[in-house]
Amino acid sequence: MRLRSTGLIALLSVSALTLSACSGGDDTEPEPAASTADVAEFPEGSTMAKLAEAGKITVGTKFDQPLFGLVGPDGVPEGFDVEIARIIASNLGIDEDGISWKETVSANRETFIKSGDVDIVVATYTINDKRKAEVSFAGPYYLAGQSILTLTTTTDIEGPDDLAGKKVCTVAGSTPEANLLANFPDTEVVPFGTYSECLEPLRNGQVDAVSTDNVILAGFAADNEDLEVRGEPFTEEPYGIGLGLEDDEFRTWINDTLEAAFADGSWTEAWEATAGTVLPTPEPPAVDRY
Repeated sequence: MRLRSTGLIALLSVSALTLSACSGGDDTEPEPAASTADVAEFPEGSTMAKLAEAGKITVGTKFDQPLFGLVGPDGVPEGFDVEIARIIASNLGIDEDGISWKETVSANRETFIKSGDVDIVVATYTINDKRKAEVSFAGPYYLAGQSILTLTTTTDIEGPDDLAGKKVCTVAGSTPEANLLANFPDTEVVPFGTYSECLEPLRNGQVDAVSTDNVILAGFAADNEDLEVRGEPFTEEPYGIGLGLEDDEFRTWINDTLEAAFADGSWTEAWEATAGTVLPTPEPPAVDRY
């Protein structure tokens, strides 16, 4: 598979005007479901009650991921992850002014949750057993898969079987990095802090390809005519919402909120206004109530 969509540069550069709840918006702007949440609705002392009473929530998300979490001209991130976070906030009775967005990269997601720097992380965050020993997860709310991004002029990389002997950029501490190291021993893994930092090394020949989740790569390919996604996804990456370890009450409530969003169409609306401008609309995944 080769994936490249032209014309998204303008779309993404102005998407804050159409996606951010702070903007004037238009008919396509995703609106979080209306909420009548009240502190009294939540168990006393629960995380939900504390957040609702404060009227504030701090969300960790990516700031450099087209389609999922990308900071717009007004400094507010937009994308599918951002809209999922807004749905959660809305159901706590928290409006846009009560959301604080904190840039969160792959390497500090668990750290931010455990330190209390954020209340939740919605940041292309793959659920796995190693991470579940440090934090809890609600979801998944989307199923991605690892793939490959390279230059349109590259002729010898069409899929994962072609990575042997190649230099592949990914993010330090990420699931894709761990997968490359474990399953592609003949590949030289070149880690960076963020995926966007991989693009210039790719263009100047320092690396031959970039590998991470297909939806992240699709955003970069759509925004850059010299880049293409090659091959089909070769892993399954369930994206979850990270929260404090063993906060089962909060996790259950977020799972209930996600399932309601799957059922009432707000999840689909959020997808189609963000990632769905480039990618087909999938079926919502089954929530894992582990």
